[in-house]
Amino acid sequence: MSSDQEQRVYDVLAELGIAFERHEHPPVFTVEEANRHWAGIDAAHCKNLFLRNKKGTTHYLVILEHLKDADLKRLVVRLGDDRLSFASPERLTTHLGLSPGSVSPFGLINDRTHQVRVVIDADLRAADRIAFHPNVNTATIVVRWTDFERFLARCGNPVQFVAL
Repeated sequence: MSSDQEQRVYDVLAELGIAFERHEHPPVFTVEEANRHWAGIDAAHCKNLFLRNKKGTTHYLVILEHLKDADLKRLVVRLGDDRLSFASPERLTTHLGLSPGSVSPFGLINDRTHQVRVVIDADLRAADRIAFHPNVNTATIVVRWTDFERFLARCGNPVQFVAL
């Protein structure tokens, strides 16, 4: 059964004509926990990091392949910003309408002023299918990469591809 938060994701996907596969699992809070439930799901699995710059004036949603390490010092150089750190749960709720453990690019539907900058690992462009939480950590959905790009365009947030 889906929550209101999850249903909003499905409504946007339906509006865009985007097909998806849904895989239900117990609540997971880390990539390590989620990895146990991804067996048999043919897709690029991601980790999604919600970060802020030192002043707290810019927020980033960083999306990278789940097995890669996020080198924040290297990333800050690539972005041309000052020091990056994980944003607080309060900032996550304010900007993406999400709670810890459910960080997902689908939270961008809650960022009506397009303040969050999306940074995607350039290697993910090679994926045919990509998997994310649908704004809850009790399910994973899979969409085609081309459909994910359409979703991002619909959201209107700045998107940048970076070699991570």
